[in-house]
Amino acid sequence: MRVHICAAGRLKAGPEKLLIDDYLSRLDAAGRPIGIAAGPVIEVEEKRKLDAPQLMAREAELLLAAAKGATIVALDERGRNETSEVFAKRLGEWRDNATSDLAFVIGGANGLAPAIREKAVHIMSFGAVTWPHMLVRVLLAEQLYRAVTILAGHPYHRP
Repeated sequence: MRVHICAAGRLKAGPEKLLIDDYLSRLDAAGRPIGIAAGPVIEVEEKRKLDAPQLMAREAELLLAAAKGATIVALDERGRNETSEVFAKRLGEWRDNATSDLAFVIGGANGLAPAIREKAVHIMSFGAVTWPHMLVRVLLAEQLYRAVTILAGHPYHRP
């Protein structure tokens, strides 16, 4: 199973990008033996000046196109807040149910359009606080790596 991150907005070089690249590299090394590989981070961006609802709708179109053919998991503040162990179990179930591509979708500064939440098989949250959408990528990459290490029995995760 390949795990993709599809996100609205471009991440510039800097500490967030370094962290994401590091965690995805670790995920790939730890995950391949158990059937989980890091796919690409796919960034989409609408350059036109649109009002918030129009921009959110356009980002949804671009994100859904980027995730075409993949099982979609939406990251949204209204989603389910789970422990790392529960998330790992869910990731393992997707793998075991022959999901070939899994796309974690992160919206832009205005959030996710309902169209994405409707197509998602799961909606998850990193808590009730509001996170900058660029930091959500880092949190997701780390949690994906943590989930793979839990599934592999690696000592990275200490409950």
